[in-house]
Amino acid sequence: MAMATAKLSSPTTSLLAGGRSRRSAPARRATLIRAAAGSYADELVSTALFFFEETLYQSTTDGKKFVDCLKDQNIMPGIKVDKGLVPLPGSNNESWCQGLDGLASRRTVVSIPCGPSALAVKEAAWGLARYAAIAQDNGLVPIVEPEILLDGDHAIERTLEVAEKVWSEVFFYLAQNNVLFEGILLKPSMVTPGAEHKEKASPEAIAKYTLTMLRRRVPPAVPGIMFLSGGQSEVEATLNLNAMNQSPNPWHVSFSYARALQNSVLKTWQGRPENVDAAQAALLARAKANSLAQLGRYTGEGESDEAKKGMFQKGYTY
Repeated sequence: MAMATAKLSSPTTSLLAGGRSRRSAPARRATLIRAAAGSYADELVSTALFFFEETLYQSTTDGKKFVDCLKDQNIMPGIKVDKGLVPLPGSNNESWCQGLDGLASRRTVVSIPCGPSALAVKEAAWGLARYAAIAQDNGLVPIVEPEILLDGDHAIERTLEVAEKVWSEVFFYLAQNNVLFEGILLKPSMVTPGAEHKEKASPEAIAKYTLTMLRRRVPPAVPGIMFLSGGQSEVEATLNLNAMNQSPNPWHVSFSYARALQNSVLKTWQGRPENVDAAQAALLARAKANSLAQLGRYTGEGESDEAKKGMFQKGYTY
């Protein structure tokens, strides 16, 4: 377990959330997976790619299992095992992530416009801690993901306040459940203003607030921080990651994006076989950009207008 987290948290490595949407078709997944595990594997710095459970058993059009495609290129397969969000009784119209009974509670969300209530924060933290403990007991590396949603018109200072509260609870309950910190990966959202806030924050400001939160709440024993994109544009997510890597951090600070890696790829592909090569090249370009960002070397040069478009959807779920 510790060896796996060390590999996943080494420089130039990342997690590709490529097979995650329940709405995605096998053909779409095959396009992404072939880009990750095909002729570009010597250049693409993706150490792991994780799927929904159903995707683990699917194959490419020529009959090769997706998982085998990854293994052939030394890319570690992973699984997204939560079963979606459902209303949390007794809360402020908040949600909780179902599925702990089936080792399925990796991701949960906290909504700032809804409070968040103490009940929602505790439910999120306890569920993630139980999941992490069960995963480690079974020899798996848990990815702990309490997502602070972008919904709202609040300032970045409010996001910092809520994020610190959530992460304080998460690590309290991780310790209560005897979770080995060296054997987990964290997948937080960045500390940003609400998507509807009147003023946008610069990458430097987002890096400052995000790293402040992490330094106050995340022990240095944790090997890796793999950020989610959470509705930011592809370029925003990359610029913000780059800003966080301008100086050394106690943890490996990297990415585990879904929409911020796939959006321009899927628009390039459009479900057409003749566009597959171009779509795979687009995925490689995004992966390379973020790989440079985790080293603090991304410049933003040559980015398309499509990559700069925000992807925030109010009340987004998957």
